[in-house]
Amino acid sequence: MKILQLGKFYPVKGGVEKVMFDLMSGLSAREVDCDMMCVALDGGTSVTHINRHADLICCRSLAKLAATMISPSMISELNKRCSGYDIIHVHHPDPMACLALFMSGYRGKVVLHWHSDILKQKHLLRFYAPLQNWLIHRADAIVGTTPVYIEESPYLEDVIGKTCCIPIGVSPVPYNKEDVDNILEKCHGKKVIFTLGRLIEYKGHTTLIEAAGYLPDDCIVLIGGAGPLRPVLEQQIHESGLEHKVMLLGFIDENVLPALYHACDIFCLSSIQKTEAFGIAQIEAMSCAKPVIATNIPGSGVSWVNANGVSGLNVEPGNAREMANAIIKVLSDENVYRSFSENSYRRYRSMFTEEKMIDNCFALYEKIFNSCSQDR
Repeated sequence: MKILQLGKFYPVKGGVEKVMFDLMSGLSAREVDCDMMCVALDGGTSVTHINRHADLICCRSLAKLAATMISPSMISELNKRCSGYDIIHVHHPDPMACLALFMSGYRGKVVLHWHSDILKQKHLLRFYAPLQNWLIHRADAIVGTTPVYIEESPYLEDVIGKTCCIPIGVSPVPYNKEDVDNILEKCHGKKVIFTLGRLIEYKGHTTLIEAAGYLPDDCIVLIGGAGPLRPVLEQQIHESGLEHKVMLLGFIDENVLPALYHACDIFCLSSIQKTEAFGIAQIEAMSCAKPVIATNIPGSGVSWVNANGVSGLNVEPGNAREMANAIIKVLSDENVYRSFSENSYRRYRSMFTEEKMIDNCFALYEKIFNSCSQDR
């Protein structure tokens, strides 16, 4: 059985690429042949041998249009290689990967990983819709990351019978006491509320900053991530007089990030739009036994990942007062905090480990592969 993960780009920048890379790495470590084909953010077409069971195939890009990397190279590379794979696992949304698969004439089995509906580029979706519809019906199985997103997506209504849920999984965030102590020392003993995400509108950082104004002075909000909204957020912090209570940390190096997860008392996901389909940062925080405050975004899986009253609390998107009250509730009662902390880690272990994600994907591949063998 030989698998190809198809879509997005490299180096890894976001959740979809991380899932692809982790599947390639995890499956190949189990001696399952699994390559990954994506678009190179920099440079030309290249092949990197990850191990004897995995190649990372990066295709040259010409430009970026409406959040899609334009890569004729992906079309030619897939056309050359596709016959060597039993299953192509394509990760959506990625119109370039869909087009490459369509033009390849590939006759094998297809798994479609539905990470998210296309929401921001709705004006362009009407041009892409016929190709997206082809992919949905071409797929032998469709994977959703939460049952909520599968049920709520209008594009999957007619194919619900071939869908299944495989939650995203991550490795536990490593702990280093010295790094954690350094962060806590800089926070001067305050309760730390941490969030991580690009500084863009749908992440809802303006709500979290407003919520900070309702928190007691022994709390500090750390916002990790870079993005175009930084000047707007800086102005909000200044005008609200919250310089002592909110810090914009900028881009967080992967060597620093683990300590922030372990140093915080609460992880907060303040996103306000369905573009936030899952919220991988939530489960990274859960692996550190941190209570989570998230939002009830209609149609999104975010509030399913963070089980309300179990691993934390979910609040109305954009409601700063409710978010602040939830944070205060968790921090002000040791028994409540301990319960959420323990349940958060327990939920991570039972549902969101990388090992479980790989197990579930491999089981799906075996099922499809065996049905293919029977057809022959």
